Amino acid sequence: MQLPPLHWWFHAERRNVVEIERSSMASSSTLSWIVFFLLLGLGRCKTVKRDVKALNEIKASLGWRVVYAWVGDDPCGDGNLPPWSGVTCSQQGDYRVVTELEVYAVSIVGPFPIAVTNLLDLKRLDLHNNKLTGPIPPQIGRLKHLKILNLRWNKLQDVIPPEIGELKKLTHLYLSFNHFKGEIPVELANLPELHYLYLHENRLTGKIPPELGNLKNLRHLDVSGNHLMGTLADFIRNGDGFPSLRNLYLNDNQLSGELPNQISNLTNLEILYLSYNKLSGQITPKLIEIPRLTCLYLDHNAFTGKIPNGLYKHPFLKEMYVEGNLFKSGTKQKGPHKILDLSDTEFLF
Repeated sequence: MQLPPLHWWFHAERRNVVEIERSSMASSSTLSWIVFFLLLGLGRCKTVKRDVKALNEIKASLGWRVVYAWVGDDPCGDGNLPPWSGVTCSQQGDYRVVTELEVYAVSIVGPFPIAVTNLLDLKRLDLHNNKLTGPIPPQIGRLKHLKILNLRWNKLQDVIPPEIGELKKLTHLYLSFNHFKGEIPVELANLPELHYLYLHENRLTGKIPPELGNLKNLRHLDVSGNHLMGTLADFIRNGDGFPSLRNLYLNDNQLSGELPNQISNLTNLEILYLSYNKLSGQITPKLIEIPRLTCLYLDHNAFTGKIPNGLYKHPFLKEMYVEGNLFKSGTKQKGPHKILDLSDTEFLF
C-alpha cells in the first residue's frame, strides 16, 4: 500500500492542532461565561427578608452611634454599598443570611433588642460593653446555630434564661458584669460544645449545679463575685466530672466547708481560685495530685493547720496565696505577689 506524501501528513497535523485550539477556545469561552453568570448572580443575590426586617427593627431601636454607620436598605450590602458595620453575611443558595452581629462598646441604651432572636442563622452575637437593660428574652433559644454569645459589661437583669441551654452549638458564653440574679440554670449543663463559661460579677445565688461537671469540653469556669453558697463537695463529684477544666474561679462567694479529696479528680486544672469565701478545715494534701496546678489561691478563708509539704515540692506550682486564714503562727508571705515563703518548714508536713 502506498503511503500519502509527506506534505499530506504535515497539513493533517496542522488541521488537528487548529481543531484542538478551537475546541480549547470554545471551552475557555464557555467557562468564562459560566463564571460571569455566577458572579452576576452573586451580585444580584438578596438578603432573606426575615433578616432584613430584623436588622431594620434593631436599627430603629438603637442609638445614633450605630444608625449613622448603617446605610442602605440591605444590611448585607446593596449595590455599591458595603455591609452594615458589625454585620457579617454568608450565602445560602440564592440568598444571603446574617451570620454574625457585633455591635459593642458604642453605649447602646435600652432593653435587649428582641428582634435579634429572628436572625436564625446567627453564629456570633456580640453586644458587650454597652448599656443594655432588662432580661434576656426566652426567645434566645431560637438561635440554634449560635456558637458565641457575648453580653458582658451591660446592665442586664432578672434570671439567666434556661432557654440558653437549647443552644447546642454554643462554645463561648459571656454573661459577666451584669445584674443577673437567681440560680445558675441547670440547663447550661446541656451545652455539649461549651468551652468557656463566664458568669462572674453578677448577683447569682444558690448552689453551683454539679451537673456542669458533665460538660466534657469545658475549659474555663468563672462564677466569682456572686452570692453562691454550698460546699465544694456538693459541686465536685467523684468520678470523671470536668475532664477538660483548666481554670476554676469560685472566689468572692459564700462557699463553706472543707476542701474535698475529690478535688484531685480535676487532673487538668491549672488555676484554682478560692479566695474570699468561708472555707475551713485543713488544706487537703490531695491538691498535690493535680499534676499541672500552677496557681493556687486560698487566701481570706478560715483554713487551719499547716501547709502540706508536697505543695512546696510541686513541680508546676508557681504561686500560692494563703494570707487571711487561721494557719498556725509563723506562716509568712513574701514577694510582690505575696507568695508563701515555704522555706519555713516548721509549718509544713
